[in-house]
Amino acid sequence: MGTMEDILVDISEDELKTLKSQLSRLKLETRLRKDLGSELDRQKLIAENAEILAKQRGDEIAEISRKLAKYLPEQLYNSIFSGKTDVGVKSERKFLTVFFSDIVSFTQISENMEADLLTEMLNLYLTEMTELVLENEGTLDKYIGDSIMVFFGDPQTSGKYLDALKCLEMAISMQKRMAVLGVDFVKKYDISEPLKIRIGINSGFSTVGNFGNEKRLDYTAIGRSVNLASRLETAAKPSSILISESTYELVKGDINLDDAGEFELKGIHDKVKTYEVIP
Repeated sequence: MGTMEDILVDISEDELKTLKSQLSRLKLETRLRKDLGSELDRQKLIAENAEILAKQRGDEIAEISRKLAKYLPEQLYNSIFSGKTDVGVKSERKFLTVFFSDIVSFTQISENMEADLLTEMLNLYLTEMTELVLENEGTLDKYIGDSIMVFFGDPQTSGKYLDALKCLEMAISMQKRMAVLGVDFVKKYDISEPLKIRIGINSGFSTVGNFGNEKRLDYTAIGRSVNLASRLETAAKPSSILISESTYELVKGDINLDDAGEFELKGIHDKVKTYEVIP
């Protein structure tokens, strides 16, 4: 076997060029593999960081959504975030059963209570009533001080009859619950007598939807039918549920009712025939 010098002497100039070319190619391929590996690692890191960022943003959006849910009726919130409902200034005529309630003599009671205790009592009351609204699948429109406005028939409906029946069942549950709460509040908040609520309910066509402008919307129901429900609540006796004839016609076969006579109600032209729920 010859020495390295002998071997090199035996290699032709062309072969030497070929070896050098192959060596350069191997070096290039090695560098490219190294660069490709580095690039893959970099892309993997970018992807991992993007996934972490997306999760963080997703968590932030979910938290914001949970906060916004507290300012919207549950059915409307679900409808909007599922994509079923577009957000815009629009409304339509629908048959609704509308409910109003308030606490009897609440203004007088509030004048004799410390603000923090009054807030605590009112929030407890509203919490209890709201749970019953949700249990009966009502749409909680708004709180107006101690008053509550609820309607059945939008954005979801079970039909005129079932909507009205659910509303009456909710109202009855509220009065039963209030009979217990009222006594508890006397002891807990040192008020002179148990709190009582009165309730008015009416069924009919109302305009319901988003009112306002593109910057600020209020989802609610308006119209004569809504006004009548509000007036019936004002006319109702403490601890009673007063309903209109239109609601009576829908539920008379399922709820015990008594003729409460005709009322002249503010803002309503004709006398209104009413019925009272029998406990």
